[in-house]
Amino acid sequence: MTLLRTASAALVGICMAVGAQAADITIRLAHLNPEDPFESHSGAMASVFKSLVESNSNGRIEVQLFPNGQLGKDNEVIDQVRSGLVESTISSSGGMAQHYPLVGVFDIPFAFPNIGVASKVIDTDSSFGMKFVEDLEAKTGLEVLGLIDSGGFFAFTSSKGPIASVADMEGQRIRTMTLPTHEAIIASLGGQPTALPWAEVYTALQTGVADGQMNPVPIIAFAKFDEVQKYLSVTNHLITPYIWTMNPDFFNGLSEEDQYLVKWAADVATDAGRSMSRVIEASEKGLPALSAKMDVNVVTPEEQAKFAEAAQPAVRALIEESYGEEGTAMLDAMLASIDEEKTDF
Repeated sequence: MTLLRTASAALVGICMAVGAQAADITIRLAHLNPEDPFESHSGAMASVFKSLVESNSNGRIEVQLFPNGQLGKDNEVIDQVRSGLVESTISSSGGMAQHYPLVGVFDIPFAFPNIGVASKVIDTDSSFGMKFVEDLEAKTGLEVLGLIDSGGFFAFTSSKGPIASVADMEGQRIRTMTLPTHEAIIASLGGQPTALPWAEVYTALQTGVADGQMNPVPIIAFAKFDEVQKYLSVTNHLITPYIWTMNPDFFNGLSEEDQYLVKWAADVATDAGRSMSRVIEASEKGLPALSAKMDVNVVTPEEQAKFAEAAQPAVRALIEESYGEEGTAMLDAMLASIDEEKTDF
């Protein structure tokens, strides 16, 4: 509780309103998750970015926030950013995959040994992050402002029973993002992948269209999946990126001073989002709250190894088949970066 209050006080301090001076420039920033900065990492990122940009531009730049998928599905909002209808968005890997399929290289199960290594690799300053961002920008034309994990390692939830072993996945309809790699993970474990956009997940779980889903604990908590799912299985099998982009024509049209401000504010905001994910995980808003409402089990290392043995070859084969040498090279670069960061622990 003390940790959450400390973080809350810090965020409230930096999110104080700026003066009412009319803005010369407007940045519309969209994301999928709740606006409350204490509910999601993208909510924290957006709030901090707005505060820093508006206060440090003395109100010349206004940041308008559109949380909760107000402007459409993830991939649709990226289209809007690319066309210039919206200036910026913080997107999931599922949304980005339809514009940049190589984001699927992150989906090798159990590739990241811990959250420390994941945080270092899934960052614009890591050796892999720089390579990934350069390629994404070249292929999409987007300006990348930030790269962050999706809120922590993925867990499974289900209405049918706990998933403690590969055998428990048999026949379960598991919602996935619209990512072939995620579908391959579920299929390789004996489940039935059910690809659905984020806006449809709660209803699909409620009505039985899907038996379960996989997401980080903070997302499971703010999405209130505990209302429609009984079992939560901590597998730590996957961690994916959120990617913060901006329309390049808009960014390049800013003065050099304002470009620096936007980049700096996005860097600070991304760090705040990463920290907020860890706060949520460690607080009563994370697993403790879900444990009070759901049956929680932690998958043993021995069973994790069996999950990895079943799923890793399927995902790697899909990446090699779908994306060829380019995909294999990107995957190998990510794995090399993970090994590089392991040596620092």
